[in-house]
Amino acid sequence: MSGCKFLTFSEDIFMENLKVKDLMVPVEQYCSVGEDATLYDAVIELEKARVQDEASGCPYRAVLVCSKEGKVVGKLSQLDVLRSLEPRYTEAGDLRKVSGFGISAEYLRSMMDTFGLWKAPLDDLCRKATDFEVGDLVRSPLEGEVIDEEASLNRAVHQLVVGHFQSLLVTWKGEYTGILRLVDVFREITERMKACKI
Repeated sequence: MSGCKFLTFSEDIFMENLKVKDLMVPVEQYCSVGEDATLYDAVIELEKARVQDEASGCPYRAVLVCSKEGKVVGKLSQLDVLRSLEPRYTEAGDLRKVSGFGISAEYLRSMMDTFGLWKAPLDDLCRKATDFEVGDLVRSPLEGEVIDEEASLNRAVHQLVVGHFQSLLVTWKGEYTGILRLVDVFREITERMKACKI
């Protein structure tokens, strides 16, 4: 059979040697807002970043949230924005912990009925966008959502796949230094696949 495997022995060594810091977007180059910004501010910042980065084909799917001291305290993803529009999700618990367990369509429907989800959250988007402060919406990252910048690309791929994450927050000596996006990891791997001799 002609073609190449997903990873050959030499590529596996390369992936092990390629570090997260080699593919991450540094904090200072990523779109961010302060904790006191409104949800509206965060959405506008994401839109500006998307327009600026459209040429690369790698859209921003999260905005970093910074403290008054300028330290990153977390990220607000597109899903977090949507989740914030329906406050009753907090009554259902931390849905991130069950997202990978194959929830049935029937269970999802019963959840909507039980918790009264999405009865009217879209009716007053403008008020919600200005009433909510990002600092109240940003969540602490899950353990698997954080990775050291010296970690291998192999480990990063594992965390992205197992956690179903669009990005990982990158740390160095306890400080957030960047964000590793799934789109950048995917592009790196597919470029290597295309470089294989068939």
